[in-house]
Amino acid sequence: MVNLTKIVLATRNQGKTREIRDLLKSHPVEIKNLDDFGPIPPVEEDGQTFDDNAYKKASFTARVLGLPALADDSGLLVDALDGAPGVLSARFGGPNASDEQRCRKLLAALQDQPNRAAAFECVISIAVPTGPALTYEARCQGRITETPKGTNGFGYDPIFYYPPLKKTFAELTMQQKSQVSHRGLALREVADEFAKILKWIDLHMPLPPKFDCKET
Repeated sequence: MVNLTKIVLATRNQGKTREIRDLLKSHPVEIKNLDDFGPIPPVEEDGQTFDDNAYKKASFTARVLGLPALADDSGLLVDALDGAPGVLSARFGGPNASDEQRCRKLLAALQDQPNRAAAFECVISIAVPTGPALTYEARCQGRITETPKGTNGFGYDPIFYYPPLKKTFAELTMQQKSQVSHRGLALREVADEFAKILKWIDLHMPLPPKFDCKET
């Protein structure tokens, strides 16, 4: 019987969980997410970089649960806004703003701006309870449209135009998007190196405590 390595995704997002399970289905791994465990305190994503936030989420989850954990952090960087919204992408426009409101705010900030260059960036961190972590990252270059187009996807997808396919991310199917997106590229890099990752986890996971059995 093959021993499966258990890895926890530091998310409750079922779509993301299904995507990663599908990518890693040929490997001896059991993928869990936070919904498989009891209440866990939320992690404040106050890092200065995507790397900071991804590591913070993965490391915290690994230490709390005693299992290797995987987390990602990603966002949109717009050249004309000096890289904003960046790590604040999900909070751009306020904590309760909708995706549509965030898109509208970004388009307003770029009104009459000829430079529409932008990039999505994703960082994935894989951490163990003792602290060490592996990092994978990927970028997808594009530009911001003048108006939203498409109904698929989420976040800034309707205003992120991907030149090679001549469509916004919201006009692509999920399969098309996963082939070219920042998260899809980073996850495929993880999948391609997963045999090495499993060896790294095995090397860095703390050994279970030993107990002496004494007769009383």
